[in-house]
Amino acid sequence: MPLKDLSGTIERRPGLLAWMLILPAAVVIGAVILYPVLATFWLSLRDYSLIYPWRSRFIGLGNYIDFFKDPNFWAAIGRTAYFTFVSVGIELVLGIGVAILLNMKLPGWKVLRTLLIVPWAVPTIVNGVMWKWIYNAEFGALNGLLYSLGLIDRYRAWLSEPLTAMNLVIVADVWHSVPFIAIIIMAALATIPEDLYEAARIDGATRIQTFGRLTLPLLRPAITIALVIRTVEAFKVFDIIYIITGGGPANGTQVISYLTYLESFSYLNMGRGAALSFIVSLFILALSLAYIRLLRSEEVA
Repeated sequence: MPLKDLSGTIERRPGLLAWMLILPAAVVIGAVILYPVLATFWLSLRDYSLIYPWRSRFIGLGNYIDFFKDPNFWAAIGRTAYFTFVSVGIELVLGIGVAILLNMKLPGWKVLRTLLIVPWAVPTIVNGVMWKWIYNAEFGALNGLLYSLGLIDRYRAWLSEPLTAMNLVIVADVWHSVPFIAIIIMAALATIPEDLYEAARIDGATRIQTFGRLTLPLLRPAITIALVIRTVEAFKVFDIIYIITGGGPANGTQVISYLTYLESFSYLNMGRGAALSFIVSLFILALSLAYIRLLRSEEVA
């Protein structure tokens, strides 16, 4: 088509220009994202093992049905839910508290604000290795501190009990992620006009009343955003558990992402691993949609 005719067509049909501009990006997205997703979904419908690739066969939803019947799968989901809600809940409370303290601009608050970024800036793998050394049964810093304070009479193997190990992994994750939530809340606090607090003080509101009836409602959009991001990250947690506990002891910290890793790269059951990855994605999508719907309902209200 001649250039003059093409330009005339674009003028008559503005939507055509939009599609022409979107097309290159759509092609890249299709090649980089859409095709791997579809290929992985097709793989999840097959009984495919890297050990016996010639035995590959189409089984439809067989992998998904097997997992939904497997008690180990639901146990991993339960551990994942526990890790997600406990860690995100603690991070939210501490993050809001730290943000409010820093927003008071107490002496040295600028230095503390700078130091706040340090735990968040530490790579997750480095964070996991650091806490694994802290929890070491023979020469870990946690045993040394508690022993010197007289709180324990002998060194303990902290990662030898399933529930204790999970809670200690949560501590490591909280230390790493609280700054992220605090930074989001601090940014939201900076947008609240000081006049509102002045009016609340004139009306005789206490600090608790001001926080509950003024600050917290205005922080809800920022809190929801922080919850969405952290919930998604926590639900697909893998690296910190891989480093600190390796899914143990007795599968006590084997979350759903770690089970996916085992199926794919330890047992080499690529079909089952692909199915698990899609199940994880569906859970994350459901959580994200729930939070987004909550955020929109608050905006409408």
